Amino acid sequence: MATPEIRIVGGGLAGCEAALQLAGRGRPVELYEMRPSVPTPAHRTDRLAEIVCSNSFKSTDPATAGGLLKDELARLDCRLLAIARACAVPAGAALAVDREQFAAAVEARITAEPLITLRREEIARLETAPERWWIVATGPLTSPALQHELATLTGRDGLHFFDAIAPTVTLASLDHAKLERAARYGKGGADYLNAAMDAEQYEAFYRALTAAERLPVKDFDRAALFEGCQPLEEIADSGPQSLVFGPLRPVGLPRLPSGRRPHAVVQLRQENAAGTLFGLVGCQTRLRWDDQKRVFRLIPGLEQAEFVRLGQMHRNFYVDTPRVLRPDFALRTEPSIRLAGQITGVEGYVESIAGGLVTALHLDAELDGRRLPPWPYTTIIGALHHSFLFDDTSERLTPMNANFGLLPELDRPVKDKRDRKLAKRETALADLDLWLEMANER
Repeated sequence: MATPEIRIVGGGLAGCEAALQLAGRGRPVELYEMRPSVPTPAHRTDRLAEIVCSNSFKSTDPATAGGLLKDELARLDCRLLAIARACAVPAGAALAVDREQFAAAVEARITAEPLITLRREEIARLETAPERWWIVATGPLTSPALQHELATLTGRDGLHFFDAIAPTVTLASLDHAKLERAARYGKGGADYLNAAMDAEQYEAFYRALTAAERLPVKDFDRAALFEGCQPLEEIADSGPQSLVFGPLRPVGLPRLPSGRRPHAVVQLRQENAAGTLFGLVGCQTRLRWDDQKRVFRLIPGLEQAEFVRLGQMHRNFYVDTPRVLRPDFALRTEPSIRLAGQITGVEGYVESIAGGLVTALHLDAELDGRRLPPWPYTTIIGALHHSFLFDDTSERLTPMNANFGLLPELDRPVKDKRDRKLAKRETALADLDLWLEMANER
């Protein structure tokens, strides 16, 4: 029998995880990445696994969905999660990475793997052939040509939402006399810089933000904004105090180390290992770049801020998973083609990595002539990648992050909210261990 030819399209988080998983199981893989010959609206380099929005992989707290998902992935020997932890920067109870170190480490791991052949070229056609298998992991920035190819193959146009990026500033350009180090929401160490605003300062910032000119986005529709990454000015349009109860809320910071009680707080998170770059947490924006600088320099401590990365907005593509994919993430119309990661409708870095892992495991099992046991819906991976993505009760799939609301209720009452989440975590990990035993027996 001929050796299966596995082609993975997309050198992002899902594609790299899938490639490393399959190579680790002795499967030769060709990994295609169109950059640098074909750029995207958001990427700045040609590195594999370049992350373009926040540098945070979210919480590591075991009582959070993000923490549970990471624990599940660790049990499944997730390759990119281990790399992320090795490239971590201080971020309290969150896992945040040095962007450049992380991308460089992933690329080094891919290029050092003898069973992975990296090809720098665009794939516009998914040509099928005997013993050829495809994994499309091109993410939300899938090229127009490949979007058209998927629409042709599935008979359905793809869906989309709009995503936004927050600015990044240099540490040296900040006025540290006006900033204070403290934990975010009182968790972890004092890893965040906090720019506190009193009511008068906040009012001036709010007025400037809402009056600033915004960049137009083709086909922009407020309803198509992804809830987790709404531009700051779009949130501000909801009302004068919307930011105080939203991304600038001083929850967990009733008083800063100075003793001040802030009306609003802008927090900055370290973005590189050297600690020279900080990102404005929750400040995604589509303001014109000159206006961004003017408005954000109204924040105390940022009056002379040097912006090395300005906010922007881009259109994200994904498919109508419940109606075009099988539960093993193969196209219903062409089972030799599988999809993975954000293109399937999950949202978030770790969720995308998990998608690459899940699709790779399904393909590896099929090539062995076996099927994986059903993923337990008590796990975040099972609930998100199967029960949510393949729920066809809604006419339109809306992307979603990992969250405890996806998990079934416990079979016993637990009053305390954190204890209830920890109990769900215990159930999830126990069920995943059983799943692993069954998967290894097949």
